[in-house]
Amino acid sequence: MALELELVPKTKRPAGQACCAAPVLPDVDAPQARRLAAVAKALADPTRVQIVDVLRKAAGQVCVCELVPLFDMSQPALSHHLRKLREAGVVGVERRGLWAYYYVIPESTRELSSWLK
Repeated sequence: MALELELVPKTKRPAGQACCAAPVLPDVDAPQARRLAAVAKALADPTRVQIVDVLRKAAGQVCVCELVPLFDMSQPALSHHLRKLREAGVVGVERRGLWAYYYVIPESTRELSSWLK
């Protein structure tokens, strides 16, 4: 069974006239979109998701020396991932002498979670 299509000449709409109305408008403003994107980008790495999972489950703060044995990577590589999470505002750090203690910042993940619902 063949389908017959009627060919219609292409027409141009006047300058400035939209082709159609947007079905919905974004609820997220530009600053919030940047924050959400930064958190999502930081969590786009499986190792970082695992790091956040460990920190989330831990009661209080976790020393970087406790994290190193959990992951099959060097301490500098782990520090790189922690720095990316810190820059995105997903985790915070408190320095005590030579050691760094990391924790999840609940507001960062809460905002992403509520937006995804």
